[in-house]
Amino acid sequence: MKKIGFFSALILPILLIWGYYLGGAGHWFIHLFVFGLVPLMDFILSTDKRNVPKGEISEQTKAFFYRFVTYFWVYVQLGVLGWAFYIVAMADLSWIEWISLTTGTALVTGGIGITVAHELGHKNTKIEQFYAKVLLMTVCYMHFIIEHNRGHHVRVATPDDPATSRFGETFYSFWYRSVTGGYTSAWEIEKDRLTKKGISVWSMKNEMVWFALLPIFFISLVTLLLSQMQGYFVWQVPVFFLVQSVLGFSLLEMVNYLEHYGMERKKLPSGFYERVTPLHSWNASHIVSNFLLFQLQRHSDHHASAHKRYQVLDHVEESPQLPAGYSAMILVALIPPLWFNLMNPRLQSWKEKTFSESV
Repeated sequence: MKKIGFFSALILPILLIWGYYLGGAGHWFIHLFVFGLVPLMDFILSTDKRNVPKGEISEQTKAFFYRFVTYFWVYVQLGVLGWAFYIVAMADLSWIEWISLTTGTALVTGGIGITVAHELGHKNTKIEQFYAKVLLMTVCYMHFIIEHNRGHHVRVATPDDPATSRFGETFYSFWYRSVTGGYTSAWEIEKDRLTKKGISVWSMKNEMVWFALLPIFFISLVTLLLSQMQGYFVWQVPVFFLVQSVLGFSLLEMVNYLEHYGMERKKLPSGFYERVTPLHSWNASHIVSNFLLFQLQRHSDHHASAHKRYQVLDHVEESPQLPAGYSAMILVALIPPLWFNLMNPRLQSWKEKTFSESV
């Protein structure tokens, strides 16, 4: 039955499309589900702290079913995005309908799509790397596959990592620092890779060049096709694409904000930082939201063992624990005083308990 739970992500595109055609309050079904029903179900059902038994990890890791779910999502997302482009181009949307459709699409592409891209981007098969890039292209955030894997995972919980939120930092200031710093970092990482091979940074072998061009090619082709169908330039399509992209990757940055708030690694006398452990990420094992997010919330184990597939990630009790799943915590983080009042005492209490016991 747990296998079927990972298909629950499909509820989002169903609610988006069904709600649109239903009209009225239906336009907000996906929003109410993500930010209302999911937190409520998380609260009622609480957490699932069970881990896959060690003797079953190898078999679970190799099971094709779990990869199939992520592969299938790629085609679902492309289908949903194609449908949304068609609606934006063909329908006479009111402002309320436009806002609900754009934000609802971002919950699909950013809320679930980037999560799947994150999972696939950590794997070394060509098909998974390709699928990850396709998903990231749909939110104009393809550089994430470079910065996250070769930047964030190396520098997490240090001042050098733009994707680690600092103690006392609001989401809004973090968003700007992470978005700009992450993009700059990806360029530097790719530049270093090419320099070591004696290749010019402006070569077409520079992935960052392709990552900048591909979303433009993609939306240009879509806009051209729909403009021909309509007989005039449908400017609404590229505007919709850009806005849902910004909202989509902002959801990613919100999750980054939750996952590492106030986490710090000690700097050793050698000048290097201590190795990454499950103590350097916030953990959440809430049942419903973990199904939706392919166990991304078991983030402590992910950073300790980035190669592990989502279905075998462990709950780590020693890690700092979020009081709720991501859906609820996102709403809290949008209100800085509420976030600080909830999280700062929790962070301080966890540090005192954890590090006093280790002395």
